[in-house]
Amino acid sequence: MGLRASIVIAVLNEAENVGSVCDETLRKLAPVAPFEVVFVDDGSNDATPDILADIAARDGRVRLVRHDRRCGKSQAVRTGVLAARAAWVATIDGDGQNDPGDLVAMLQAAWAANGGAEGGDKPPLVAGNRRGQRKDPWSRLAATRIANGLRAAVLGDHCPDTGCGMKAFPREAFLLLPCFEGMHRFLPALFQRYGHPLINVPVQHRPRMAGSSKYTNWGRALVGVFDLLGVIWLVRRTRAPGRVSEVEAAARERGEVERT
Repeated sequence: MGLRASIVIAVLNEAENVGSVCDETLRKLAPVAPFEVVFVDDGSNDATPDILADIAARDGRVRLVRHDRRCGKSQAVRTGVLAARAAWVATIDGDGQNDPGDLVAMLQAAWAANGGAEGGDKPPLVAGNRRGQRKDPWSRLAATRIANGLRAAVLGDHCPDTGCGMKAFPREAFLLLPCFEGMHRFLPALFQRYGHPLINVPVQHRPRMAGSSKYTNWGRALVGVFDLLGVIWLVRRTRAPGRVSEVEAAARERGEVERT
């Protein structure tokens, strides 16, 4: 039996957290076995890669991919998706603020909805929406609320929490999306533009286990404005093909219709 899911976790200088995050992920993802956990180290300069290499050497379900320098979270996620061996990928942050157990419901929602894809509909993107009291400093909460509101107003992506790192999606569809730093915050808009439905699933949010965030609120906000402008351009310029009829699909398989 092949892998049902690849769990991609991008990390940067999370030596104090990766061991616990990995243990909890392996334990709570049991209902969707068989699965793999792909850690992508984005150029850490602490003990993060050494800890993960040791875990991977002892557990065949865990793999480590490393960047030789910091490339950013979006590229780290893409590297993990490229390395993934399952048809479905789920992402989670490596700081312990996400509960890996929530991925079970997200993946099950994706697979249940994907049953309708046989009729021509495209498989969904499932987005985690952090519920209840967020466990972040007030300044970050305010910045997140403003960013989410602006994105929702401009893009109309129908996702109240695009900044949540928990997503589940088909690997092949993700790799067709344009790659740029910051794309991980715009996946709902990008997937929908390519014809994939969105499913929002409530997830938990916890305090960071240890260490500190690698981003400043103002730095994130400034970059986010430029990213938003770029995504507006991408969305307006994208002309994704619609549903392919069964006759046309069969003709394509026979090579009688050029693939686009």
